Amino acid sequence: MEARSESDRTPNPQRDTSPLDTLQTAAILRELERILKSPSFRTSKRCQQFLSCVVQHSLEGHTELLKERSIGAELFQRPISYATGEDGVVRVLASEVRKRLAQHYHERAGSSPVRIELPVGAYVPEFHWNPDAPPMDLETPHLAKNPSKLRVLTMTALGLGIVLVVVVVTTRVRSGRPPESALDQFWSPVFATSQPVLICLAKPALYRPSPELYQRYSNTHPEAFQTEVERWNELLPLDPNEKLLWRDVIPFPEFGVAVGDARVAAGLSALFARINKPSQVRIGNNYSFEDLRNSPAVLVGAFNNRWTLQMTANLHFTFAEGDSKGPFRIQEQGPSGRMWFPKWAPQGRATEDFAVVTRLLDSKTGQLLITAAGVAANGTQAAGEFISSEDFLTECLRTAPPDWQKKNLQVVVQTTVTESVAGPPRVVATYFW
Repeated sequence: MEARSESDRTPNPQRDTSPLDTLQTAAILRELERILKSPSFRTSKRCQQFLSCVVQHSLEGHTELLKERSIGAELFQRPISYATGEDGVVRVLASEVRKRLAQHYHERAGSSPVRIELPVGAYVPEFHWNPDAPPMDLETPHLAKNPSKLRVLTMTALGLGIVLVVVVVTTRVRSGRPPESALDQFWSPVFATSQPVLICLAKPALYRPSPELYQRYSNTHPEAFQTEVERWNELLPLDPNEKLLWRDVIPFPEFGVAVGDARVAAGLSALFARINKPSQVRIGNNYSFEDLRNSPAVLVGAFNNRWTLQMTANLHFTFAEGDSKGPFRIQEQGPSGRMWFPKWAPQGRATEDFAVVTRLLDSKTGQLLITAAGVAANGTQAAGEFISSEDFLTECLRTAPPDWQKKNLQVVVQTTVTESVAGPPRVVATYFW
C-alpha cells in the first residue's frame, strides 16, 4: 500500500532518463527561473541558492559535487573536511527546499512541461516531463536570435548523448558488474555520511536474588549455591509460596540485554563488515538523541526500547498496548486499521510473533533511521533476519513501487516460533511514502 499525495492523483508525468538535449536544458532552466520567482521561493535566498546550485551542477554533469560535504563547502563556506554528522545545515536546507517545491507544484499542478524534484535522501535533482502540459517557448533569448546555432548545439548534444550511452553500456558489459541487489539498495543510504552506523540496543531494568537470599537457601540445602559460578548459571528453585521482601532482590545494572536483540546486533555487525561500513553497538543509556542526530542508526526492539516507540509513534504501523485481546500489539493507523497480536503458549512463551521493520530516510533525527522491532523478542529476531537477508528483501520488494529506494517504508512481518526459536519472517503488510 502506498501513500498518495494530491499530485499523485493526477496522470503521472513521464520521466526521461536519456541525456538532455539543448531544448530540454532550456526548458529546465526556464522552469528553474519560474520556481525561484514563485511565492514559495522568493522569500528565501538560501533556498534559491541551494536549488540553483544543485540544478546547475546536474545539468553540467558535475553530480560528484552534489554531496553533502561539497554543498556545505560551496554554499556555507564550511571546511571541505567538516563533520557533516555534527553540522546538519545542508540536510535541514534540503528538507526546506523539498517542502517549498511541493508547495509550488501544489499551486501550479500540471501547468509546467517539466517538474524539478529533489528526492528524499539525495541531492541530485530529478526532471520529470509532463506531456499534457500547455506548449511552452523553450528557446532562450540568446538562442532565439540564432536558429542555426541552436540546430548545431542540438545536434552536438544528441551526438554526445549517444556517445555517452555507448560508453556506459560498454563499460558495464566489460566490467560484468551485476545490478545492485535489493539488500544493497535497502542499505545504500548509510553511505550518505562517513559516520558509523549505530546499532542501538535497550537494556531494561534487571534484578537478581540478594546474597542473603542465596545464603538462606544454602542453609537448608548445604550443597547448593556455594560458589558464584553456581549463582550465575543455575536458577534458584524457591518454593512458589515462599514470601519475599523487597530487600531479597537487588538491582543489577550490568546485565539485561535480550537474547533476540543480541542476535540481531551480531547479524547487523557482520552485515556492515561485509559492505565495508563501520558500525558501533550502543546499549542502554550509552546513546542519546544527540547521537542519533549525528549518525545513521538501527534501533533494535520495541517495548523495551523507548527510542523505537518515540520515533515510530505517528507512523502508519505503530506499537500499542492495553487491549482486551492482549497487552501488546501492532496497530495500523485509521478507523479500520488492522491489528496483529502475538500468540502465547500456556508457559508464557510466544508461538507466533509479529514485528515492524521501518526505514526512514529523513527521520526526526535528520539521519537515516531503521528499526527492527518485534512485539516480543522472537519478532525482533525475525525482523533482524529480514533486513540482513538478500532473499527476504528481494521477495518483499518485488511488488514495491518502482522508486521505493527513495521512499520511506514499513514492513510488518510474521514469524512462527518453535522451541523459542523464530522461524523465517513472512511479510504480511507493507507501506511506502
